[in-house]
Amino acid sequence: MPIATPEVYNEMLDRAKAGKFAYPAINVTSSQTLHAALRGFAEAESDGIIQISTGGAEFLGGQHSKEMVIGAVALAEFAHIVAKKYDITVALHTDHCPKDKLDGYVRPLLAVSEERVKAGQNPLFQSHMWDGSAETLADNLSIGQELLARAAAAKIILEVEITPTGGEEDGVSHEINDNLYTTVDDAIRTAEALGLGEKGRYLLAASFGNVHGVYKPGNVVLRPELLKELNEGVGAKYGKASPFDFVFHGGSGSTAEEIATALENGVVKMNLDTDTQYAFTRPVADHMFRNYDGVLKVDGEVGNKKTYDPRTWGKLAEASMAQRVTEACANLRSTGTRIK
Repeated sequence: MPIATPEVYNEMLDRAKAGKFAYPAINVTSSQTLHAALRGFAEAESDGIIQISTGGAEFLGGQHSKEMVIGAVALAEFAHIVAKKYDITVALHTDHCPKDKLDGYVRPLLAVSEERVKAGQNPLFQSHMWDGSAETLADNLSIGQELLARAAAAKIILEVEITPTGGEEDGVSHEINDNLYTTVDDAIRTAEALGLGEKGRYLLAASFGNVHGVYKPGNVVLRPELLKELNEGVGAKYGKASPFDFVFHGGSGSTAEEIATALENGVVKMNLDTDTQYAFTRPVADHMFRNYDGVLKVDGEVGNKKTYDPRTWGKLAEASMAQRVTEACANLRSTGTRIK
């Protein structure tokens, strides 16, 4: 069962929450980065989440005619085939989708899965993200209600980002300031609008100082203990312990202590993109510098085919990214937890 069924995906998230671990959610932009993520999960004996952003999907659609839906569907179909050789289970997810891209990305992908479910099949993707953090909370949750209803009908889990994450992600940017912290009132309004599971399951990307992109530990003030306050505040109002399944965005550069606190307070999914991008590219740069006169036809020479063959440096890139994924599994305590 390499690609999780809706039932298995729910089981994965339940196991993570009960066991206080989280799944690395790895952004991919090619068949090779997909294999790197799958390999990393397999080597860690961890299940995981593969995700495609709007920018990643556009890249996957080809530069001749950029088509986000075609790119996302193509890689998802590819994943359904190649994942069978890896002894782990993964869920397919679409990352950040702002309001102006919903009609060109998430809504058409929901329609694809709706047709599949009507035909007795499982959805193509197991979850989709609605990023309404640039909207007012009222508008964010209104759109969230519409998307949650469609997602639930198609056996899909929705991820919602209710308040801003700092930095920039595929064209959505927010300043790094005091607005990067979700309040208990924000969380209560979310529960009022989206329910606590009875209207469909959703993952909550709450803000506790998170910032997308590259930063050194200490440069951003993360408060993962805030997640406990959100769960307790909403739990007290609704009589439900630990009601939210949290997502950790902007995790690159986080300390081990910050990650551990987030796991203790309900995080079940943590996004990784920046670190895995670097891990993939670093050995390629090393190969090019070391083999300068082989990868280039210098001074009229013919170069060295074995060094500029994409398979040569591509294997190095895949191995390096896979290693970073296994490291993420260890940090998030998912190593050895795969469903058997």
